[in-house]
Amino acid sequence: MNLFDALNWRYATKRMNGEQVPEEKVDRILDAIRLSASSMGLQPYTILTVSNEDLRKELQPAAYNQPQIVEGSHLIIFAAWDDISEEQIDEYMHNIADVRGVSLDSLKDFRTSLINTVQSRTPDARYEWAARQVYIALGTALTAAAVERVDATPMEGFIPEKVDEILNLREKGLRSVAMMALGYRDEENDFLANAKKVRREKKKLILQLN
Repeated sequence: MNLFDALNWRYATKRMNGEQVPEEKVDRILDAIRLSASSMGLQPYTILTVSNEDLRKELQPAAYNQPQIVEGSHLIIFAAWDDISEEQIDEYMHNIADVRGVSLDSLKDFRTSLINTVQSRTPDARYEWAARQVYIALGTALTAAAVERVDATPMEGFIPEKVDEILNLREKGLRSVAMMALGYRDEENDFLANAKKVRREKKKLILQLN
């Protein structure tokens, strides 16, 4: 299935049938998230996967009892860094140096630019910037799931404070931003399973400025 067909096939699945998604498919979706675009390449977020049924049941009330959380096989939680420290930036610099085989000294200007960009913002603005990076990763995850022919439901409809408490995220310096359930559509009980995809007309959505 090519990308265009995959995007036409996918939708925000409302009911899932309980079938398990093979771990190799989940791993490829997670790899796609890891490769997702991110401003300056920093990726100021952490991805948590929850397959344990009891833990998903505990999380479900914090997401207004959305059934996909327990009817799916995996719940992916996208958590932004609560703040961005100089230590985290230095860890990123070391990673660049190791992967690309360059010296830390050659990254000095980039490090200074990144630190200045981060420190010029308030703590709230830094968190909001990190949260926006999450949505880039979420979009990549939804696309990857579609290519794998795995149904996915993006979720903002949850109480972040409750999710953070259940998973002890604040102690880890994290705040939940979005979630995504993975599974397979229940065509008999999902009213959207066979509905036509509705999107704005291309000529209305896209303005060509020549």
